[in-house]
Amino acid sequence: MRTSKRTQILDAATRVVQREGVKSVTFDSVAAEAGLTKGGLLYHFASRDDLIQAIHQHLADRWEADLVAAAGKPAAEATRDERLAAYTRVAIQSATRAELLLMLEGSTNTAHAAVWKAVTERWAPPPPPPPASAPASTSTSADPAALDRFILRLAADGLWLYESLTSDRLDPAMRQAVAERIADALDQ
Repeated sequence: MRTSKRTQILDAATRVVQREGVKSVTFDSVAAEAGLTKGGLLYHFASRDDLIQAIHQHLADRWEADLVAAAGKPAAEATRDERLAAYTRVAIQSATRAELLLMLEGSTNTAHAAVWKAVTERWAPPPPPPPASAPASTSTSADPAALDRFILRLAADGLWLYESLTSDRLDPAMRQAVAERIADALDQ
C-alpha cells in the first residue's frame, strides 16, 4: 500500500521538528523536506496551525498504534495495569525528540494538547481524585495501588524526557531493561 501524500508531508514535517524544532515548521521548510511545492502543501493544509494540528494527530495516532501493539489489544479491552505497562514500553522505547517538542508546544494550545491528553488518559491516566464526600485530608495516597501506578508512569515519562533533553543515551539493552522493570512492577 502506497503512503498517501498527506502522510508523506506529515512525516517530512516531523523530520523538520526533530531536526530544528516546532518554530521551524513553515510551508517552505516542510515543502522542501517533502520534495513538494508550497502549493502542494496548501492543497492539504489551509494554515500553519492546521499543519501543526495534523502533525500532533499523526504522531498521536502512531503512539496509539504502538500502544495497541505493545498491549496486544485496544485500550478498551486491556486492564489498567496492561495499559500502563504498554504505555511504559512505548514511552521508553519509541518516544522521539519531535514528539517531546510537539507535546511541550501543545501544552500552550488547548486543541494541540487535547490530542496527547486523549492518548495518555486512555493508556496512563493519573490517579482519580478523591470522592467529593471524602474528608479534605484524604488524597490518592490513600490508595497505594493508584499511587504506585502513577509513580511508574512518571518513571516512564521521566526516562524519555531525560533522553530527549540531553545528549545522553542509554545503551539499547539498558533502555529495554528499564522499560521491562517498570512494566514488570505492575505485575507485583
